[in-house]
Amino acid sequence: MKIIKGTPNRPRLAIFRSHRHFYAQVIDDQSSKTLFSCSTLDPFIKKQLASGQNCEAAKIVGKELGLVLMKNNLDQVVFDRRFRPFHGRIAAFADGVREAGLKF
Repeated sequence: MKIIKGTPNRPRLAIFRSHRHFYAQVIDDQSSKTLFSCSTLDPFIKKQLASGQNCEAAKIVGKELGLVLMKNNLDQVVFDRRFRPFHGRIAAFADGVREAGLKF
């Protein structure tokens, strides 16, 4: 089992998906602080969605988080998908983040 850790230069992008919503946060593990977070429950994202439990919702969360990170001069992260398979909502989220210009 591999432990994924983030640094100030390359923080960890952790995701969580429930049956209804998708959550993502950017964490600096050295200082144990969450730098940024985004989810389908955020008001500006919730207006764009019919449901928070599909691939379209995950992609929108990825784009919004990627844009926020790029504005704050963070262009590289370590992707932590918590040992979930890379398909469905997780792959859609990753595509949205990459479209915003983020690298992982």
